[in-house]
Amino acid sequence: MKNEMMISFSAQTSNVVFSRTVALGFLVNLNIDINVLNEIKTAISEAVTNAIVHGYSNDATKFVKMEMQYDDREIIIKVIDYGVGIEDIQKAREPLFSTKMSEDRAGLGFTIMEVFTDELSVESILGEKTIVTMKKKYHE
Repeated sequence: MKNEMMISFSAQTSNVVFSRTVALGFLVNLNIDINVLNEIKTAISEAVTNAIVHGYSNDATKFVKMEMQYDDREIIIKVIDYGVGIEDIQKAREPLFSTKMSEDRAGLGFTIMEVFTDELSVESILGEKTIVTMKKKYHE
């Protein structure tokens, strides 16, 4: 990899903007089209929001971890939480599915991440952790 970084931050919704800002700062030296940057920001917002809302139930005493790396062609983003885990990943990835429907959640987080990245993988162990890995090509 050409460059990499990792950060962790408190699991509170105000840090969604922080995570996007850090990501853009990390990528600023790359010659990336503004539309690609917006797609990356949106995908990160969804992944971090999922970790905060679903992984930790908005528990600001917990921490979300974000790792990023890039080479000459591709950016890899990982968002990790050590929360409740996902019982059924396939079901969670279905459009409009949410375990928090009573909180007016749209259930589109994974769908949006999938649309705005080239590859999305989700690993989860109940009661231990969830790792969302997103890959985005920025040069062909």
